[in-house]
Amino acid sequence: MLLENFVLILPNIRSGHNVGAIFRTADGAGVDKLYITGYTPCPPHVQVDKVSLGAEKWMPWEYRKQTGRLLKELKQMGYNIVALEQTKTSQNIFDWKPKFPIALVLGNEKTGVPKSLLKYCDESIEIPMKGKKNSLNVSVATGVAMYQISKYNN
Repeated sequence: MLLENFVLILPNIRSGHNVGAIFRTADGAGVDKLYITGYTPCPPHVQVDKVSLGAEKWMPWEYRKQTGRLLKELKQMGYNIVALEQTKTSQNIFDWKPKFPIALVLGNEKTGVPKSLLKYCDESIEIPMKGKKNSLNVSVATGVAMYQISKYNN
């Protein structure tokens, strides 16, 4: 089976608007596939479809109920599993170089990437914050990460 070089994992994202924005930006950034897991809204969905502006029709995606099982499967296939999350060991995304194939795990809007999923990740990356808030909206953070990773994706 041919591996996609760059995939996103969307576990338990609450907002259809965020999912739609991620679809649209993933298309522009050259992501190969999205895995939608848990209770994340899937197309067709009024908010996803409205914000993605059609990207949900041609961007490859797949629904999986259990994120942990998916991450184990991707790991066995040779993916570098990377969490987009602030942790004690997370690396500044702008000082980090991705290893491909890569699966980028996104965090829930309120709780981020849970510890139950971090245990499957090979590493974590974070976007440095300069203001008083210590986080970005998930679709915005994902956009920054996708374009940073895509710089290395030939």
